Amino acid sequence: MDRRPGLAGGQGPPHPQLRRRAPETAPAERAALNTPADAPLLLSMGRLHDAKAHDVTLQALTQIPDAVLWIAGVGPQEAKLKAMAAALGVADRVRFLGWRTDASALYRAADVCVFPSRYEPLGNVVIQAWAHGLPVVAAASQGPAALIADGEDGLLVPVDEADALAEATRRLLADPMLRIRLVQNGSDRVEAEFSEAAVVAQWRSLFSDYGAA
Repeated sequence: MDRRPGLAGGQGPPHPQLRRRAPETAPAERAALNTPADAPLLLSMGRLHDAKAHDVTLQALTQIPDAVLWIAGVGPQEAKLKAMAAALGVADRVRFLGWRTDASALYRAADVCVFPSRYEPLGNVVIQAWAHGLPVVAAASQGPAALIADGEDGLLVPVDEADALAEATRRLLADPMLRIRLVQNGSDRVEAEFSEAAVVAQWRSLFSDYGAA
């Protein structure tokens, strides 16, 4: 596997949407989404589909006392996930936000980005979380495993392991110094590998390699 900056899986430089630093957006108003100001806030971004494993996050939430979970996305599993949240006894701590156009504001408001996808070839959510200064806990599916240096710029857990996801999330919430380190290293990765200048340099290097072949 080509592990040059930005070349997860040898797929080439990042998509253009990742080239810009995150805008300085104000955080989403927690009160507007029925979320206590002092509650640990988890954010899960992605389509409501089996591949995104929101069911694993709901199971993990049962082991993270007082935390509130925002799920931003739409998809065929919405009714199933809402029923599951009720059955698990966490419905009062889950906000299904639907389709949102204010992703930056959501990232700014949250304390931890939870990304449990079962199948994830790229992992753009990880990069967006880094760009917004948000620590990440992710399942080690293809994209996140290629992007994240476990314990350095994020925490990786096995796919489909709710207990491990809960444990890693609790660890982050309880350790401010760990959060600071992961956020700083993630921000450094964005600047070094996914900024406009870095992406241009990667494309030039790629074309240079092809030209020399």
